[in-house]
Amino acid sequence: MSFGNWKPTVVVQGILWILYGLLLQPEPGTATLPLLMDSVIQALAELEQKVPATEAGHSVAAWLLSAQGSGTHSPLHHFLLEGKCLNITELDPPSLSPELRGLMGEVARHSMQDGKEYGVVLAPDGSTVAVEPLLAGLWAGLQGHRIVNLSLESTATPPDAGVTFPDLGDTSPGLSNASPDVTSVDVGAVSPNVSTKYLDVGATSPEVRPGSPEVQASSPDTKAKLPTAVDSLLVVTLAGDLGLNFLQGPQTWNHSGLGAEGCWDQLSVPRTFTLMDPEASPLTTAFLNGALDGVLLGDYLSRTPEPRPALSHLLSQYYGAGVAGDPGFRSNFRRHNGAALTSAPTLTQQVWGALILLQRLEPAHPHLQGMSQEELAQVATHATKEFTEAFLGCPAIHPRCRWGAAPYQGLPTPLKLPLGFLYVHHTYLPAPPCTSFERCAADMRSMQRFHQQTRGWADIGYSFVVGSDGYVYEGRGWHWVGAHTLGHNSRGFGVAFIGNYTAVLPSEAALRAVRDELPRCAIRAGLLRPDYALLGHRQLVRTECPGDLLFNLLRTWPRFDKNVKPRTARRASSISKRRPPPTILLSTDLQ
Repeated sequence: MSFGNWKPTVVVQGILWILYGLLLQPEPGTATLPLLMDSVIQALAELEQKVPATEAGHSVAAWLLSAQGSGTHSPLHHFLLEGKCLNITELDPPSLSPELRGLMGEVARHSMQDGKEYGVVLAPDGSTVAVEPLLAGLWAGLQGHRIVNLSLESTATPPDAGVTFPDLGDTSPGLSNASPDVTSVDVGAVSPNVSTKYLDVGATSPEVRPGSPEVQASSPDTKAKLPTAVDSLLVVTLAGDLGLNFLQGPQTWNHSGLGAEGCWDQLSVPRTFTLMDPEASPLTTAFLNGALDGVLLGDYLSRTPEPRPALSHLLSQYYGAGVAGDPGFRSNFRRHNGAALTSAPTLTQQVWGALILLQRLEPAHPHLQGMSQEELAQVATHATKEFTEAFLGCPAIHPRCRWGAAPYQGLPTPLKLPLGFLYVHHTYLPAPPCTSFERCAADMRSMQRFHQQTRGWADIGYSFVVGSDGYVYEGRGWHWVGAHTLGHNSRGFGVAFIGNYTAVLPSEAALRAVRDELPRCAIRAGLLRPDYALLGHRQLVRTECPGDLLFNLLRTWPRFDKNVKPRTARRASSISKRRPPPTILLSTDLQ
């Protein structure tokens, strides 16, 4: 078979199986590249150079099946991703560098052992991403034929016994097409590169309303219909693992350990990632990040006509400035875009359908054997509810270790939770909003140095700090008294926007995090009272913080306490006005 006769998809599948053999046998003692997303992109670019130039844009999804072909992998992946590739013509394996082989051997399979998480890399936005679900999404998106009809009347054959594949749809519709009873509503501002054609719910409202994911995923009066099809993209990235994680029983539904974070041994050349909770669920933040990235990019690829972009280029854009020049379609906003892409009812159907399919593929599965459809539906409902409420609808918070925090000086004072107030600040200095992880992390370290070394405080004063990069940064956090609002530090959380907001406003993503996501998730976790009040710093301390324009906006927010009048800020003397701005980055009038 000549190169000229190959179709792009066939080439991709062929390289996948070549890599399978290479990746399962990495050279022992091989020095690998740093565990960075940039290293993954570099490796994918090298792979693309090993195939004909006309097919380079389709070569890279190949990485995935290196680990997924082993017998211990989920039958869902084998059935939905691999089975159609078994009879293709083999290609001569390209000559791969030892560094590339070593890297692929490390990241191709996601796992957890002894408190460490493997198969994850550090992305430029500061997030940690599991590579396996990311590449599963790319692979499913490149296949294009995503909708798998469930023939419930027949009995499935185990995948290793010769599977007859279900009918596959001929098109690549939006994610919600697997649930035909979905209607459409407006979900607000979403990146134009994220498909919203089939949405039936928004996931960003600050309150729980009829029609929100919180209600639709958990309402006992909702009569779920038996799934008739599954979307292979959603199943191999997210829905299958969600269902499997919640199969243990009701005891895991309220304490699932979903979205556990961790710390890298170093940020410049990361090698080891240690989980903060050694007993965490396999659905860590890194795994869910990779799954969401796989869903979003897979959906984008499935809707992109030939010739598709080189995947190394696509990933560079997604983990950089944005896909196709769209700053809203990048990894920083994966949770918001993920909520816009599929609704809670649709995801519930997909989780349920994934469990049905797995039950047929693996009849002897210890947690699925003998389970009724009603029980599977209940698992799917609670899994979706936990995911949408505890992860998708919450802000992404970078832990202290991620931005390089110095240790707390002394012993912290614990807060008596839940608290009743949220105090809003701006940092004033640094004045420019930070729009990248590198800049925001540097600003955090600078403020902490000023608070500790110049002010003599035990730590950075704020509970949390919000950048304009789509992330919240942990300061003193949920459990320790801060130094942000003099005389009120033990009564509320202090949240600061990085920047000077006297005459401009923070980004919409930053505003949404403080207005909607952070308090909603704090209430759910029992950290903030449901009747909490929101106050600007100037209402309690003589200061101009949080800036005139931002404070005027706060007045329009539902939880703003209008009964507390602002205190007049001390006017600076004419001498102080003539002084040049301080060279140390600081936050004024905090404690």
